[in-house]
Amino acid sequence: MSAQFKELPIPDFFVPERVGEVWPVPYEQRAAEAKAWAAQQGIPPAAGDRLRLGLLLIDVQNTFCIPGFELYVGGRSQRAAIEDNQRLCQFIYRNLGSISEIIATLDTHTPMQVFHPLFWINDRGEHPQPLTTIDLKAVETGTWRVNPSVADNFGPGSLDYLQAYAQHYLRQLELNRKYALIIWPYHALLGSISHALVSAVGEACFFHSVARDRQTHFVQRAAIPSRKTTPPSNPKCSATTPARRSPPSMTG
Repeated sequence: MSAQFKELPIPDFFVPERVGEVWPVPYEQRAAEAKAWAAQQGIPPAAGDRLRLGLLLIDVQNTFCIPGFELYVGGRSQRAAIEDNQRLCQFIYRNLGSISEIIATLDTHTPMQVFHPLFWINDRGEHPQPLTTIDLKAVETGTWRVNPSVADNFGPGSLDYLQAYAQHYLRQLELNRKYALIIWPYHALLGSISHALVSAVGEACFFHSVARDRQTHFVQRAAIPSRKTTPPSNPKCSATTPARRSPPSMTG
């Protein structure tokens, strides 16, 4: 078997039972162990791989994968995401010499995006509750409208444009036979612990990065306030109004 495709043992520090927890990765210790592990197992730098293989990780973040976070995916067993990530970490360690690069997407949001409660308001000054659906009719009749206080964050004179864009966006969803806009709980907020990679997965990515001298590539998704995207980067509605582009991200 080629050295690049040799299945490797799993390092002793990996504890599957901790995958469902959040904890600080001991980076300096893991860096030293990764270099020693590469030397012991005969793992060369990824730059020399004859066949370059990438591993794509989609939104392996606390917000989806750790119990108690906003959109935890527990499945029937209530442990689905944890068990998936246990297998993922083991896969990375066993195939450390075969994986040339790891690419990790990060669902990335701010509070004032179109699918979060703060973006919308009704005549009573209330924001929609999570899992509320908002369709074109609800905006046209004034049941829900863009929060005027939010509009100022997009620049002067943005309220009328945002209201028109919201109608355009919802109209495009209907024309594309998608579905009504769903208001989600605040999740994957940039700079928050919910946005971070699962600790055990982040540790495995770091270990791979040091062992193979290959930077993990992170791709932030859905940072545009006026629309929602789905993995890895396809927007549910990407059309913009003819007069003006969709508002820029406020994350910068």
